[in-house]
Amino acid sequence: SAYIVKAKPGQGPPLHKHPYVEVAFVIEGAATITLGDETREVKGGGIVVIPANMPHRFINSGDTVLRQIDVHASPRFIQTNL
Repeated sequence: SAYIVKAKPGQGPPLHKHPYVEVAFVIEGAATITLGDETREVKGGGIVVIPANMPHRFINSGDTVLRQIDVHASPRFIQTNL
């Protein structure tokens, strides 16, 4: 399944995990993505591969709208907030 994310500056989901791999394609803007103990800045054109069961979150760290496509390796969305 795939989801189009459109987040205002400062917005993003809480820390969570999925029982499958997720791939985030940042289309426009900037995101600070936390994967376990690692935090990285990803800008338009960047890709992040999130392993199954890895605690993660993102926040729009830019000053414009963040647009990204999140692809979940599952036919249905499963999320556990931490």
